[in-house]
Amino acid sequence: MAGPARRGERCAADHSGPVHALLTIIAPLPPAPFAAARLVDVTLSPDTSALPGGATLQQLINGVAGWALVLSLGALVIGAAAWALGAHSQNYHQSFVGRRAVLVSGLAALLIGAAPTLINFFFHAGTGVH
Repeated sequence: MAGPARRGERCAADHSGPVHALLTIIAPLPPAPFAAARLVDVTLSPDTSALPGGATLQQLINGVAGWALVLSLGALVIGAAAWALGAHSQNYHQSFVGRRAVLVSGLAALLIGAAPTLINFFFHAGTGVH
């Protein structure tokens, strides 16, 4: 047998308490409109040949990467020269700027070379998320 009702509650046999009133409001509601959309799964399979111009876009990206590597090489040579001149003339600022140019151009070349691997890694890591 249930104990005495607490303040604000009615007896279970009464069916007029706040819980029963809430259930009568919620129960007749139809299911949410997004519930049917949850049943449909989407997929993704990247394909550069799926749209016109995919091969051209790939060639364009390859060309941009080539130019970026050439510019990185130029920055590395200029930075190394500035670093050497600054070190020999005991100009700390010029030496620091040259050293920074060498490091930044090396990092840029590293990122350009690793870009496809990084993109593929994160794509495959993302496909593993469930």
